[in-house]
Amino acid sequence: MGVTAVLLPHGVLVLDEVVPSGDGFLATVPAGGSLRIVDLEGNQAADTLFYDAHDLDNRYSAMDTVREQQQAYLTTGSQLLSTDLDVLATITADTVGRHDTVGGACSQESNVIRYGEQHRHQHACRETFLRWGAAAGIGARQLTANINFFMNVPLTSEGGLTFADGLSSPGAYVELRAERDIVVLISNCPQLNNPCNGWNPTPIQVLVWGPA
Repeated sequence: MGVTAVLLPHGVLVLDEVVPSGDGFLATVPAGGSLRIVDLEGNQAADTLFYDAHDLDNRYSAMDTVREQQQAYLTTGSQLLSTDLDVLATITADTVGRHDTVGGACSQESNVIRYGEQHRHQHACRETFLRWGAAAGIGARQLTANINFFMNVPLTSEGGLTFADGLSSPGAYVELRAERDIVVLISNCPQLNNPCNGWNPTPIQVLVWGPA
C-alpha cells in the first residue's frame, strides 16, 4: 500500500539525523521548510508531536485534524491542525499511504494495563517526549494525542483499536511542509509488546530542509 506525490522544491538541507530505536528528536522547522521521516528498516513507529514554535500551547490536535478532514488516518494532503485550528503542517509526500493519529503513545502506565506489572519499567514514548521536550519548554501539560507515523492501527467495526504489523517497508518515508514555524518532537517508539514495531524497534532518519 502506498501513495506518492510530487515533492516540493527543497531549500538547503539543514539537518540529517539517524534516531536510534527508543531515542528522541527535537527540532524547529521554519515556515516553508520541509521535514522528512524515513523508516530505515521498515515496520517502525515514529510517535510525533507538532507545536507552534511561538506558542507551545497551540499544539497539534488529533481531534480537530480528524474532524476537519473526515478521515481517521493521515496521508498525502492531510493538514495537521492545532488546538487553535491553525494549520501547522501539510503532508506533501507519503510512500506508505496511511498513518495513525488515534492510537496514542505508549507509557509505562499503559504498558502495565495492557501487558502486566512486569512491564512497568520498560521505556516508553511518554518518557521520551518528556525528556527531549524539556529543552524546548515542553512538559506534561503540553503533551497531547500524537501522530504515529508508519504505525498500523486498524479500527474495528465496533469502534475499537487494534495494533497490527506495520504497512511500511525499508526506506518508506513521509514528508511534510511547515505552514508556520513549528517545533517537531519525535519518540522513535521502543515498544516491544505489540507488533507496531515488528517486535524489534529499529532506527529512523529525520531530514530537515529550510524554505525553498
